[in-house]
Amino acid sequence: MVKLSEDMKEVYRKNMEKLFAVPMATTSAEGVPNVAPMASVWLEDDETFWIGDNFMVKTLNNLKANPKVALYFWNPENKRCLQVKGDAEIKTEGPDYEAARKRIKDAKPQMPAKSLIVIKITEVFECTPGKVAGQKLL
Repeated sequence: MVKLSEDMKEVYRKNMEKLFAVPMATTSAEGVPNVAPMASVWLEDDETFWIGDNFMVKTLNNLKANPKVALYFWNPENKRCLQVKGDAEIKTEGPDYEAARKRIKDAKPQMPAKSLIVIKITEVFECTPGKVAGQKLL
């Protein structure tokens, strides 16, 4: 399993503190790319991101056809950025979905909280400009 290091988790935390959203890339069954901002994003453990689905249409259809995703995190304080790749699973029931739904509704009761996207991290790449750009970290 791929586990994020403490410094990688800090990039995620600073991204969410300052920018409040994460770009997530998916592709359709035909290979057509889609990137959409995700605001309800939680690092559930060192290997797993949870993303709340409030308004997904193309993204959800893409995940059903092809569960591979890429997330982009940027720390605006030190300019470090990471690309995190993973395998997604869509949940619409069960304890994980209910926990995510509660988080969303507690923060913004008007949100629909339609489903939970569970992403198991498979790879992490450095995206910071310079000599390290593109380097596979995990």
